[in-house]
Amino acid sequence: MEVLKKMRIVLLLLPLCLETVICYSNGKVEVACRDMTPQHGYDPSPKDPPFTITADKSQFSPEDEIKVTLSMASSGTKHYFKGFLIEARNAGNLREIVGSFKLINSDISQLLQCDNKVNSAVSHTSDSHKTEVQVIWVAPPDSPSSVQFMLTVAQGYKEYWVKIVGPVVSQSGVVPPPQTTFGGSTGTKTTASSTLSRSFTSEGCGIRKSCLRDPQGCDPQNDTACHFLSFRTEGNGVMFELSGPADGYVSFALSLDKWMGNDDVYLCIKDTDRVDIKAAFVLGRTHPEISSENILKDTAWRLSDGVIQCSFRRDIYLQPDNANRFILDQMYYLFMAHGRAENGLTHRHDRQPLISTYQTVITGPPEDLTGSRSPLLIKYHGAFMLIAWMSTVSAGVIMARYFKPDWPERNILGQKVWFQLHRMLMTLTVLLTTVGFVLPFLYRGGWSKRAGIHPYLGCVVMALAVIQPVMALFRPAPDAARRYIFNWMHFGTGTIVQIIAVVTIFLGIHQQALFLPSPWSTAVLAFIVIWFVLADLVLEVHRRGFLPIGKYFKNVKIYTEHINSDDKEEIMFVPDENETSSMESCFKNIVLAVYLCGNLGFLTVLLWTISSV
Repeated sequence: MEVLKKMRIVLLLLPLCLETVICYSNGKVEVACRDMTPQHGYDPSPKDPPFTITADKSQFSPEDEIKVTLSMASSGTKHYFKGFLIEARNAGNLREIVGSFKLINSDISQLLQCDNKVNSAVSHTSDSHKTEVQVIWVAPPDSPSSVQFMLTVAQGYKEYWVKIVGPVVSQSGVVPPPQTTFGGSTGTKTTASSTLSRSFTSEGCGIRKSCLRDPQGCDPQNDTACHFLSFRTEGNGVMFELSGPADGYVSFALSLDKWMGNDDVYLCIKDTDRVDIKAAFVLGRTHPEISSENILKDTAWRLSDGVIQCSFRRDIYLQPDNANRFILDQMYYLFMAHGRAENGLTHRHDRQPLISTYQTVITGPPEDLTGSRSPLLIKYHGAFMLIAWMSTVSAGVIMARYFKPDWPERNILGQKVWFQLHRMLMTLTVLLTTVGFVLPFLYRGGWSKRAGIHPYLGCVVMALAVIQPVMALFRPAPDAARRYIFNWMHFGTGTIVQIIAVVTIFLGIHQQALFLPSPWSTAVLAFIVIWFVLADLVLEVHRRGFLPIGKYFKNVKIYTEHINSDDKEEIMFVPDENETSSMESCFKNIVLAVYLCGNLGFLTVLLWTISSV
């Protein structure tokens, strides 16, 4: 019940989470109200803004309404804009937001609450192309004598203008102050990056610098598949080196825990034939907010053979206004991630981030760090499901299907041996499935939408796995007239759940949280399935009499007696049922032993692989 409650909560909060993730394209930009600067991590365009901003009145009285229009100018290569932010400010104190707005077209514009004032700004609702936007500004009763309209407009993620000066409107009888106009827009000054003359190297890892690598022990100088992070203290700063194969970006983060959120992030983003090196901050499981402050020094980069490399130096201690930047003389977990980027905008990482096994002090002694891309709870989830549906369930099926005639004179706790072994193996399967089913919910804190159909199939497997023993509790007596109905339902449900479980596991070994090496891990898993099918086929053929093993040995024995007898005419073939039964039982035991050895051997290989990812 607790898991179901958490799932309901997650489903209710999912729209809010989604809204947070896409906050830049849907105009929820309250974070930019004060400085009107998009959190894109790029400098505003120095060009003259290709827009026209007009007001239908130049003078107003308190509570009057003024129509403000933002439209494309005739000049410019692009004849549209995507995003905008419109505010009205006190012309005598441009830090003060005044008045409120009304919408004319709610399809392309929306109201925001800035400076704790309701409807005090207007922004876009999507990144669709626009040529004109009109809004209504309502003057407050205590309006200042003059009001300055200011706008930020974006034509793309990297091309935007900040605090474009719009018209000034004044109260009746007030002489408007002189209006300041300028080309371009305000922005921060950045330092140009240099290019690296050669690749990074793992030489000195654990001796002169700390390193985190995937695969463990790789060298970025010789291995283009090596994901590499190193850092070393230099005076009052720390020098970082980051490298890895990626289509768009490589990144690392400093975190106080092993869960993404509230992390200090650094990105190296490929932009055509160069690399932009940015500092950012992640608040929850959202898109990184690029820092507008330039805190990185001595930046350099290199692109070669699909590998992105960058280096930079950052001070150990920063000014108090850099609240989202961590002090580097503390202990943190390290995250390494990579993924795609388009027009400078990073997308979700392609694989689960590599997370250091332990926290480390960034300015501490050099260490050769280890890490994993799979959380411990997810590893246990995968291990429990593999053991349950690749081993215990198959052994239980074989026991019930082919070993009922064996050990007729022996009982375990008053029940036949085959039945007790079957029940024990199936009970273990249900227990392992139940524990394995709960673990991902504990890790995620609810439902995962990014796992595709895998979790849905997992729920089906869990439900059918519980139905099977419940059905068995109400089975009729062996000699009951309708026993065959139970037999078919039990067999059918068991076969269906086993097939679905196998499909679910094949999908699961390539999930981001448990990405086993491909294609050989898939081949090993396929071999386990084929091994079970072969064992089942051999035992089924034997049960139907096509492999009369006992009769074969018996004929050899009788033939030997026949040729050594003095009276060859009186020798007859006389079946020995006990001997035949013993031979057939021995054959089945050999098949079962060979099957279990192969099954456990390859299962061990997969479990070892899970422990090492």
